[in-house]
Amino acid sequence: MRRTRGNAVTDDAGRIERYRRLLADLGGLQSAVLAFSGGLDSSFLLHAASRAMGEGLTAVTLDTPYAPRAEIAEAAALAGRLGVRHVVLPVPFPEALRDNPPERCYLCKKALFAKLLELAAGEGIAHVLDGTNQDDLGDHRPGLRALAELGIVSPLLSAGIGKADIRALSRQAGLPIWDKPSGACLLTRLPHGRRVTAEELKRIDTAETWLRSLGFPAVRLRSHGDLARLEVPRDQAPAVLEADARHDIDAKLKALGYRHVTLDLAGYRMGSLNEKPDAASVPPPCGDA
Repeated sequence: MRRTRGNAVTDDAGRIERYRRLLADLGGLQSAVLAFSGGLDSSFLLHAASRAMGEGLTAVTLDTPYAPRAEIAEAAALAGRLGVRHVVLPVPFPEALRDNPPERCYLCKKALFAKLLELAAGEGIAHVLDGTNQDDLGDHRPGLRALAELGIVSPLLSAGIGKADIRALSRQAGLPIWDKPSGACLLTRLPHGRRVTAEELKRIDTAETWLRSLGFPAVRLRSHGDLARLEVPRDQAPAVLEADARHDIDAKLKALGYRHVTLDLAGYRMGSLNEKPDAASVPPPCGDA
């Protein structure tokens, strides 16, 4: 037990030191535009940057057709709570993403952060920040290459801060997002090569918003044409069946246009549509590889 306690104290000390480094790095920038999605990582960075920069910080939320509507509202609420200047910048659908290509994340980051650089240059601000953290290096993140090419600053990464640090420090700061599940844009709900329409994005967003209201904050609806495949953490699968009995999830999603509604027994996996089935697998309904 003493060893566990000692490790906990050591972890806390290291976390505090990394946070101090983060504040020092941010303070040295003096002013910056922060790409603020409303998710956990950028929300924590907003909190730290507002402490370090004060009025030198501008938070910008890019309002794309594939951003969940709730995220934009939550971003505005947190920026207001922290007293940070907040700009919501509408962005039309980039045509390069219309068929949801495998390099989607790279193309998206390249296009969206170019807009942030343009906005920053117009206001005489030299730096654009994003919420990339230490744990992102262990995942398949093609968007990181775009950020490097554009010279975007990732203060959490530079300070060695990972997801556990972000949650612990957010909780200590009283931020309401400390236990928020990881998020992703709505394009991740569609197979690569699938033509993307505004109607499909709205259908997915509407369904997920309703499912979260039933008590499933980490739900994903993977949309395969007329089939809706629900992913939740595996220990929540029984709760989905119970919720279906009470709220008729099947009927609700069919009213949105799906013919079939399934619960994925493998549970929620980040980037599950990037998985390649083995030779014995039955292809998904839309033929996605």
